[in-house]
Amino acid sequence: MLSSIDKKSIIEQSIGYLFEEELLEEMVKIARLRETIADEIIIHVGDSIQMIPIVVQGSIKISRESPEGRELLLYYIEGGDTCAMSLQCCIRRTEAHIKATTMEPSVLLMFPMEFMHRWMEKYSSWRTYILQSYHTRMLELMETIDDIAFMRLDERLLKYLTDQAKLLGTMELHHTHQEIADDLDSSRVVISRLLKQLEHHGRIQMHRNRITLLHL
Repeated sequence: MLSSIDKKSIIEQSIGYLFEEELLEEMVKIARLRETIADEIIIHVGDSIQMIPIVVQGSIKISRESPEGRELLLYYIEGGDTCAMSLQCCIRRTEAHIKATTMEPSVLLMFPMEFMHRWMEKYSSWRTYILQSYHTRMLELMETIDDIAFMRLDERLLKYLTDQAKLLGTMELHHTHQEIADDLDSSRVVISRLLKQLEHHGRIQMHRNRITLLHL
């Protein structure tokens, strides 16, 4: 278990610039640290969310899952971010309607949900942070809708690969064709064909168990 000194150091380095000192001191007292591995599901559809997550390190994929098990990528959260949909579930005390999966080994700060209301009334920096989180996630959802409505699947695929490379900080992506198909709500066969087309046009190179982007 981390000491208060360790937690204070992590909080100050990751989100200290966002909040006033008094709030940071409260966070140090109540924060729990959760470490994850890559591809770990941290929220399932139907979960009762009791904790507010803030990403300290790594990145989380937020997706919508149908009753049949099909998925659609909605947005990502990274260092300093929280998940607006998780916050909404906390406020309304409803079950989760999204799935959250780690893109890489990640570290999360977790806070009991009752503090969300308390801090909204007490700290202007927390209110600003929450409202900005809603605004940012809404813009990202609108971008996702625009991509689906107005972009061809090959364009969406290239944008997806580029976004993944920027998010993970590497041009080498260890994504299976099926994982990509799930995120784009397509089929593995179609994605495999489009990846071959991208390779033919010099945008990517495909290897066993990895895809290399040649440029962003």
